[in-house]
Amino acid sequence: MFRRREAVPFAFVAEADRFRSNVTPPPKRRTATSQLMGRTLLGLTIAAGFAGSLLFGLPSLETNQAPAHTQQSEASGGR
Repeated sequence: MFRRREAVPFAFVAEADRFRSNVTPPPKRRTATSQLMGRTLLGLTIAAGFAGSLLFGLPSLETNQAPAHTQQSEASGGR
């Protein structure tokens, strides 16, 4: 194992991995219904935008497999 060459200057740095706090964090605040609905609406709007861009963008990405329209001359004999 790799050992540190220099001494640790402070004892609390060496014991930092063993330290446990006895202070409990405050409880999380519950999100309001309006915030929840706003986030849901934003998510649905973004998803609809992606779906719409995919719907309108796919036809332009397709390669044309139909044979090219050739122009025929009207110089046929006779009349």
